[in-house]
Amino acid sequence: MKTFPLLLCGLAIATGLAGCGEPGSDIAKFEGFTQGTTYHISYWSETPVDGRALEASVNKVLADIDKNLSNYRPDSVIEVFNHNPSADSQAVGDEIVALIKVAGKVSHASQGCYDLTIKPLFDLWGFQGDALNIPDEAVLQQARAEIGLDKVVVVDDTHLRKPPDVRVDVSSVAQGYSVEKISRIMEERGVHNYLVEIGGELKTHGHKPDGSAWRIAVEKPLPGEQRLLKVLTTPKDQPFAVMTSGTYRHYFDVNGQRYSHILDARTGKPVTHDLVAVTVLHEDPTVADAWSTALLCVGQQQGIQLANAEHLKVLFIQQQGDALVETKSQALEASGLSFE
Repeated sequence: MKTFPLLLCGLAIATGLAGCGEPGSDIAKFEGFTQGTTYHISYWSETPVDGRALEASVNKVLADIDKNLSNYRPDSVIEVFNHNPSADSQAVGDEIVALIKVAGKVSHASQGCYDLTIKPLFDLWGFQGDALNIPDEAVLQQARAEIGLDKVVVVDDTHLRKPPDVRVDVSSVAQGYSVEKISRIMEERGVHNYLVEIGGELKTHGHKPDGSAWRIAVEKPLPGEQRLLKVLTTPKDQPFAVMTSGTYRHYFDVNGQRYSHILDARTGKPVTHDLVAVTVLHEDPTVADAWSTALLCVGQQQGIQLANAEHLKVLFIQQQGDALVETKSQALEASGLSFE
């Protein structure tokens, strides 16, 4: 599951940050609801654009993605696959297979901490509802026996197979993937200056009408707050995705102990480290989405090693007492990207 600690400077939306500067009058906007959250799109073009047709195309893409990837509707392709009692090869389409491939690489790099089959554990701990349920060890081990992305086999570009009791949940990459799909629609419609955001996951391209860059505000990763931590100026005229995962939006506090909704698939238990937020900067939103969750899962020490080995631009934030400690990956340090 994702959290959404991004504030979008220059967008007239509820999470807009005062003082970021109002967008120019040439910027068009539309917004709506999708995937249990909201989406917002800002754009402008030097050539005429049919705004209604563009919005209709975006909504169609989002509806198609929902029909394909949603774990909350029993008729979606992913849920039909999940509940098929057969272990034989099943047709799921190239979209789901491509996401499994991306997630599989990241899962392997995280040594199995990040895993798309973890949802039964998520439900077991009570994160689907409003009450914590601490499972006993026997129940936990039984659930863990049904976990493992390595149990999902890619047969070809459109087919997968798995044991009947394994469930696949692509929510940790679906929003990043959706952002990328909408960005492609923008480009196909001749729009090359845009900011596409779904639930805080976003991608920019180009610049504002006055030539200035899009600016993104990163939220302070503390429960119950929505305060500015950093403002990032995005690079102009190139694709740029910003994906953040955090432990501070969805958790239970019980008897002085915090139980994060980020679960380590290797143990079946909530993570206990002090890493509270990870922001990944990348040209591909799907890849960034997967990595932001995986790096948050493994924690600061392994996370910074992975980010450096994979040449990822990453901002890590740890909470140590009342202090927030920031660490940049080597690639982010060398990038020259400006956090203010």
